[in-house]
Amino acid sequence: MKDYLIYFAQAYPNFRRAELESLADLYNIPLDLSHHDEASPFIIVQLENDHQAKQLLARSILSRGIYELYGQGESIDKIHEQIKALNEKLDAIRHWNQASFKFDFIGYMGGRSNTTKVDIINLFRYLPLEGKIQMKNPDQVFTVLEEYVREEELKQTIPVTVWFGRQIQLSARVNNILDKYDLKQRKYIGTTSFEAELSLVTCNIGQVAPGKLVYDPFAGTGSFLVAAAEFGGYPLGSDIDIRILRGNGKDRDIRANFNQYNTLSQFVDVLTMDFTHSALRNDIGIQCIVCDPPYGVREGLKVCGAKDPERAAGREKIVIDGELAHLKRDFIQPKKPYDLANLLADLLEFSANTLPIGGRLAFWMPTANDDFEPHLVPQHQQLRLVYNLEQEFNKWSRRLLVYTKEDSEYEGVTSNGLKMHNIRNFRERYFHSFSDDSR
Repeated sequence: MKDYLIYFAQAYPNFRRAELESLADLYNIPLDLSHHDEASPFIIVQLENDHQAKQLLARSILSRGIYELYGQGESIDKIHEQIKALNEKLDAIRHWNQASFKFDFIGYMGGRSNTTKVDIINLFRYLPLEGKIQMKNPDQVFTVLEEYVREEELKQTIPVTVWFGRQIQLSARVNNILDKYDLKQRKYIGTTSFEAELSLVTCNIGQVAPGKLVYDPFAGTGSFLVAAAEFGGYPLGSDIDIRILRGNGKDRDIRANFNQYNTLSQFVDVLTMDFTHSALRNDIGIQCIVCDPPYGVREGLKVCGAKDPERAAGREKIVIDGELAHLKRDFIQPKKPYDLANLLADLLEFSANTLPIGGRLAFWMPTANDDFEPHLVPQHQQLRLVYNLEQEFNKWSRRLLVYTKEDSEYEGVTSNGLKMHNIRNFRERYFHSFSDDSR
């Protein structure tokens, strides 16, 4: 095993571990992140080889890069002492002695002047590197990474820890995936389009992978579908609202988004369908489910059905042009209000019946910060809750809940904490700024 240093982005630090653990599990890479500190963007991990390091970071959204570690300490001098004292470090570097190379610097909360950087590079002249120095597209990039603490009294930045290593892999984030999927540049979006960064993170934690059939039962404008296609999945979606699936023109629909990202060949289809009355067979082959169920905030949550069943039964006898009205192709199905608690229970039941062993369900659930309790998270006896990750806003949060389908030996519990706790009033509390008198 070798030491590698991972450099994280500063976005969503509480999601980092879940993303990397999920990618490690996807590629069968043993990985221990138990020592991860959300306050620091650096972590040292042990991996078998560079191939594992590349697999782990290539599609990561919340990391920036991974480096084979040659030395660490509180100063550059300590780095030199370590390398010179350990023949194995010099031998590891000597392996690249004929490769073209350059030196790079990464500073967190601080940095150095170009003159100082040149002076530091010259201190590494003892390294067994005989290849050509090449500033553009070198074979190897040797990197000095520094974490600084800002001393206001001294009015200067002081590195508290320094690492030196060889760049193995830059992440998808560094390779501009967020610019590529930026909603501002996307051809077709709507008021409920999910942000690109967390859509991609959700697909990573949901273990979307090449060849997997990925389903979003609340597809909307297809934010999770296009993210799934980026990672090689075959996206299938459905939504109760045909208008949002149709879009508003040839270049303003979900297919236009797949055309924009050159992933149309992976797009399966989208269906106009009430998820609670699914037309999909359980054996259709769905391997991942990623979605953002409707919270009922922008408009009340509804499903197909009648508010007044007796009155609706009388309407079933209406005949138009010799045919029962409710059997005509242009019949518009009536809708009735529905509780978020029931919708999530239906989602877990569908996932338990549809996913294969090891398949993942990842969805977002809203919670009010002042009354959240762990038992509010819905459970199913066949699904194991792997992650409960919070994105906090002012007085409410949304949580990414991730489940894995377990085999018959798993003894889980089915519970609906939302219904027991009367979370049906989330929409009302949202518009009352979660004040106590609206509960």
